[in-house]
Amino acid sequence: MRGRWVVTWVLCGVSLVMLTMLWMGLGKDAASTASSIIAMAISLFGVLSVWAWRRSGQQGRSTSAQLAQAQDALARLVDRQWRREAGLRQLNSPAPLPVSWSDTSEAGICDHPELVGGTVSCRSDQAEELAAAFRRLPRRRLVVLGTAGSGKTTFAVLLALSLLRTRQDAEPVPVLFTAASFDPAQENVHEWLCRRITADYPALADVPTYGPSAVDDILADHRVLPVIDGLDELPEEVRAAVLTAFSRVYDTDAPLILTCRTDEYTDAVTATGALAHAVVVEPAGLAAQESLRLLRQATAAGLSQQRWSCLADHVNEHPGGAVSEAFSSPLIVALARSVYAEGAGNPDELRDFTSKEAIEDHLLAALVPTVYATARRHDPAGRLWSPEQAHHYLAQIASGMQLRGTTDLAWWQLYNWVPVLSRTWARCGALGVLLFLLTLVGFATGQALPEFAPEKLGSLEWIPGAVAVALPCMCWLAARIVNRPGPRARRLTGAARTALFGALAFAVVGVTTDRPDATAPYAYAIACVFFWGFTFVLVLYSAGLPFPPLLPRRGTLTPSNRPRRLLLAVATFLGTTALAVAAFRLYALVVMTPDSPRSRPAPPVELPWTHGLILGGLVGALQALLYWTRGTTSEQEVTDPVTTVRADRLVTLVGCCAGLLLVTLPYNLNAVLQLADPAKPGPAYDNVLTAFVCALLGVGPTGLMLAMAAHAWPYYTAARLLLATRGRLPWKLQHFLDDAHRLGILRQVGPLYQFRHARLQEHLARTVHVPGPRNPSSSPDFQPGPASLR
Repeated sequence: MRGRWVVTWVLCGVSLVMLTMLWMGLGKDAASTASSIIAMAISLFGVLSVWAWRRSGQQGRSTSAQLAQAQDALARLVDRQWRREAGLRQLNSPAPLPVSWSDTSEAGICDHPELVGGTVSCRSDQAEELAAAFRRLPRRRLVVLGTAGSGKTTFAVLLALSLLRTRQDAEPVPVLFTAASFDPAQENVHEWLCRRITADYPALADVPTYGPSAVDDILADHRVLPVIDGLDELPEEVRAAVLTAFSRVYDTDAPLILTCRTDEYTDAVTATGALAHAVVVEPAGLAAQESLRLLRQATAAGLSQQRWSCLADHVNEHPGGAVSEAFSSPLIVALARSVYAEGAGNPDELRDFTSKEAIEDHLLAALVPTVYATARRHDPAGRLWSPEQAHHYLAQIASGMQLRGTTDLAWWQLYNWVPVLSRTWARCGALGVLLFLLTLVGFATGQALPEFAPEKLGSLEWIPGAVAVALPCMCWLAARIVNRPGPRARRLTGAARTALFGALAFAVVGVTTDRPDATAPYAYAIACVFFWGFTFVLVLYSAGLPFPPLLPRRGTLTPSNRPRRLLLAVATFLGTTALAVAAFRLYALVVMTPDSPRSRPAPPVELPWTHGLILGGLVGALQALLYWTRGTTSEQEVTDPVTTVRADRLVTLVGCCAGLLLVTLPYNLNAVLQLADPAKPGPAYDNVLTAFVCALLGVGPTGLMLAMAAHAWPYYTAARLLLATRGRLPWKLQHFLDDAHRLGILRQVGPLYQFRHARLQEHLARTVHVPGPRNPSSSPDFQPGPASLR
């Protein structure tokens, strides 16, 4: 921090000396020139002070007090998030399923007993026993295995909530992650965990409160207990690499919980070796009578409970039958509760099935129609989708996820479902065409306005074609930079490379179509590259590279508990405004000096203060708003898909406004300065307002599209609308997904949606008719479930 302030004062001092020497050489009037020098020095000091102040907080490490505060905040956020999720999943209503867990009997998939140092024996319905059994492990590393539907995820959630409920000071905070978002070829375990925690719990990125290294340090100090769910959902080669990363790269003394299907974990261990220092547990089957007892308790009192008694009698008579085997599975018990305990169906029909698999398929087929039919009975206003519509859209979603080999529904990745958006060349071409049309509309609008003569935009008619070429070039290079293996390029480096490439493409079109000076095309091309390269850098550095981001942006405008952020925003505004004012004043000092060889008649518009103040204030306010929006988070904020869509939409709108004005500013500044030098070639503007509007209409769409291409919300919106027009998704997608989550069809993991079980996703995907009907209920062969439930 001290070094930055030294640099600030030295640069200001050198600039002051140089300006003073310039004043003495020009012999300008003392009062006027002194005011220019003071303005420049103040503006430079203001901008550099903001730089020193903002950058100083990013260096160093978080203090011990800040780490303890960050750990407690993380514990509160995780507990609030997963307690709500457990309620929606009905994990504790009326009580958790009494699944017993103990050390695996499989040979060769567990580390050496002397290295593991403990055993586990517990039941899912005994919360205190769960936490105590885990804490007895010396290494606190656990692998949870089981077949599909055996309750692995439920066990992990209940264990995490139990550990949070009885957590002591400085004890690791259990945080749940999905393994599907980890690619060991692109990042190591520590980087991935840091990225996921920062994305799912953005409040911890508040540097003034928790310091610059809170997330990194609490992971390094083993203050976080990662709970990695769904290792089996990864491809086989990736699964082995992930297990290797956790076993050999990640600290083997760090606590860890990992869930996986038994066969998939056995294959991974065969290829890479067992997870170091970890106890491996598997479940024992449920007792069918115990499952039926819990289902009776979950059913409203009355005649409905007698149906379970009849089924219990059948189980007693056929202890080895299909029904008895089926109700030993936690998945089937949970499905039966949704279909029969909360619906109007009769569980007696299960006696007609001859295998566990048939019963499971029957319940999976009946789940969606039953849940939505029951919900519509409790919603007389009819705001919910019909069972047929819900089944159609859920099946389309499941099919799309299956085709891409994932169980995570990330809204910001929905563009991959549309070929024109997922393919780089097609996306670049579409963005170029859209920008060309927007620019043409801007030119047509400007020429149609009576106060703007057509000749004012006449010299810019080549710009639509130039930007229509430059934007696809920048998008293509951004895709190459982002997808390149290895460490990612720094923000400024990537922006500079992309802007230079776009400026070169722009200059080529400009030289071949404009040619203001045929004797010096290369000089014109060089000037064009520098000018437009600087213009593009302004937008790209503020908005990011024009490529769909890996994660959505976070940001709000809430002013709660942000005094330091307010001061920084005000300093940014004042510094930018002062810099613009001083730039105009310096131009007046050098160019419009009567004693100077380059003297010019006094311009009809007073440049030094008025226009510099207007333009500087506009850009300063924009930069302050961008900084405030992107940096503001709330400690009470829990990440979910709906809030991330809204946050990214807000950042997108603010960023697009910034891009619109940032790309306009250099061109407008050049046009305004031409008012002081009429001999320069270019359109003859009458006043600053005319120049600003012409620049906004002519080049503004370029900044708008560059900023838009760097955010997730525009791609999501385009994909959602295109898929909705084809009948594959509902128009109100987030509303539909939120209802499905509330009804227990989907589950939330941070900003992601998942089907409540992978088997449900697989079953729904098999029912898709391609292409899907635009009106699902009108399809004659549409079969949402068993005939008894339709």
